[in-house]
Amino acid sequence: MYKIHTANRKTEKILRAYINQRPDIRNKLDILKMDPRKSNGAHKLHGRLYNKWACWLGSNIRAVYSIDDEKKIIFIEAVGTHKIY
Repeated sequence: MYKIHTANRKTEKILRAYINQRPDIRNKLDILKMDPRKSNGAHKLHGRLYNKWACWLGSNIRAVYSIDDEKKIIFIEAVGTHKIY
C-alpha cells in the first residue's frame, strides 16, 4: 500500500478544505493508496504534465499526482477542478 504526501502546504490546505466539505474524499484517497494507477479513474497526463497522473475525487474535484514506486509514495501536487490541468 502506498502513502500519500502533499507536495507543499498550499496543496495540503486545499485538500483539507475539500475533505472538510466532502468527507467521502477520504475514502477515495484510501482507495487510491491501494492502486494509484487504476483506482478513481486514474489516468496518465500528457503535455506539460507528462509523467504525472490524475484521478477523480468527487463530482468536479481532481487530484494531480506523481508516484514513487520505490518508496511507495503518492505525491499529490494539485487538487481542484479541471482548471488545475
